[in-house]
Amino acid sequence: MRRKVGVLCHITSLPSSNTESGKQFVDFLESVDISAWQMLPITPPDFNGSPYASSSAFAGWDNLVGGCNDISMEEESYWLEDWALFSTIRAAHEYRPWTEWPIELRDRHPDAMVEWREKIGPEISNQMRFQSGWLELRNYANERGVSLIGDIPIFVAHDSADVWAHPHLFQLEQDGQPSYVAGVPPDYFSEDGQRWGTVLYRWDEHHAEDYKWWRERMSRMLRLFDTVRIDHFRGFHSAWAIPVEDENARNGFWQEGPGDKILKQIIDEVGDTSKIIAEDLGIIPSEVIELRKRYQLDGMAVLQFGFDGNLSSNPHYPPNIKEDLVVYTGTHDNDTTKGWLNSLNEDSLSIIQELVNSNNIVVNDIIQLALNSNTEMVIIPLQDLLGLGSNARMNTPGVAEGNWKWAFEWDDLASIPSLDLG
Repeated sequence: MRRKVGVLCHITSLPSSNTESGKQFVDFLESVDISAWQMLPITPPDFNGSPYASSSAFAGWDNLVGGCNDISMEEESYWLEDWALFSTIRAAHEYRPWTEWPIELRDRHPDAMVEWREKIGPEISNQMRFQSGWLELRNYANERGVSLIGDIPIFVAHDSADVWAHPHLFQLEQDGQPSYVAGVPPDYFSEDGQRWGTVLYRWDEHHAEDYKWWRERMSRMLRLFDTVRIDHFRGFHSAWAIPVEDENARNGFWQEGPGDKILKQIIDEVGDTSKIIAEDLGIIPSEVIELRKRYQLDGMAVLQFGFDGNLSSNPHYPPNIKEDLVVYTGTHDNDTTKGWLNSLNEDSLSIIQELVNSNNIVVNDIIQLALNSNTEMVIIPLQDLLGLGSNARMNTPGVAEGNWKWAFEWDDLASIPSLDLG
């Protein structure tokens, strides 16, 4: 078996975000025998720069790449016009939330939509240019043996084209405001939990439509990527619902999800379970792991979670990592491995020292632990390959500002050591 080694690096972390820079990064990956490039969601970010609270589950952020617009968009008809209407109307109303628009626009009155359809041509062209540039980058990568791995946030922002166009699919009040918002309870990252503010689904309505919105979403992502990671996979089993008036996530409760019903539909749409990575991190009951395994989906192991608690039952402890997991040294939500090592207590350090047979632990020791694991794929954040400290962290969960800004320079890549890929 030839292990696949990938790098985690959002495209905004490149020195410049465009198709040619993407190709240059692919050339670098090919030169060091890295065969997968995982990035964060490429939909438009929110006003804090977060790609996980986008104004669309489908649209491409046209600041990232661009090409000629001589390309058909017939496969994108499910979402394209709604996005173009939403973004055009929102821009004309000083980017106020759709619930604050005039009623005829908020509620999509037919006459008002006819009028606005005459104004959406420029946004359609923006999406065509994005699609052209992205497919050019993907084809370039695939021709050089590099696969692209995308990321699907399980929930979407309230102020999004999806919620505006399909309000019946989401838990909303009569005025369009959310009944509850999504997040996670107190955990490793935050003692108050995380209040994401994204909206929750009305799963019965999705079921009545044979999960068409989700099927379309998965198909769209696999037109852009070779593999996709479903962020917060446990949301298909149950979701943490937080009263909308609460400022933190402590008072939430678990809402039951559709489980097998939606997985059957998604797998039927995708056709190949190897194209999906299920992010099963955090507070995960055994039923979620069983759900993932029933559909033969790979989960995730993160080495930064592997050296505390009860080691015998810790799935992230290197000797325990199973073959059906993708191994990461850390994710976009973790500190860099160097920063993490600097913060470790003596007990955790001694466990690592024993594993690697060294008293002087460095980042490359952790990378090598990942590379030595008995799995088919290992993903290493670029910051770890560069040996960078906490100032290169991509995101601190629960902190709204100051994230998503790290970027490298081309000369930095020369410092990356060769990897023992096994």
